[in-house]
Amino acid sequence: MDKHEDTRLIFIYNANSGLRNSLLDGAHKALSPSTYQCNLCDLTFGVINEKKAWKRFREEEDRSMEFLHKDEFNKQYASKFGYKFEFPVVLSAVNEELQLFISTKELNELENTEELIDLIAKREKEIKVWDK
Repeated sequence: MDKHEDTRLIFIYNANSGLRNSLLDGAHKALSPSTYQCNLCDLTFGVINEKKAWKRFREEEDRSMEFLHKDEFNKQYASKFGYKFEFPVVLSAVNEELQLFISTKELNELENTEELIDLIAKREKEIKVWDK
């Protein structure tokens, strides 16, 4: 699959950036995983480190990906474009136009990293976002 220079996936976590928030999120995931509000975080990260299957997927795939916390997304995109999304979410950016790629509902239904990776591959085939 060829990378299109103006196309990328944007993964937006339902968490804010910063060390303090990261520590609080880690503690919340460890102490009360059933009430943790970011399944994208659970699918891609353990309590402390990135999951091996996800890291391997990211490093081996030939696609542009951007990873943002919700406060970073709102600062970078929402004020400029007026987009409003529920988080977590995965968007596709094609020539700087943002489109829903994987919804919050879909992310919340996934049970493991492999399901996320499979859904990304399936969705790419369905919408052919990466075709030149």
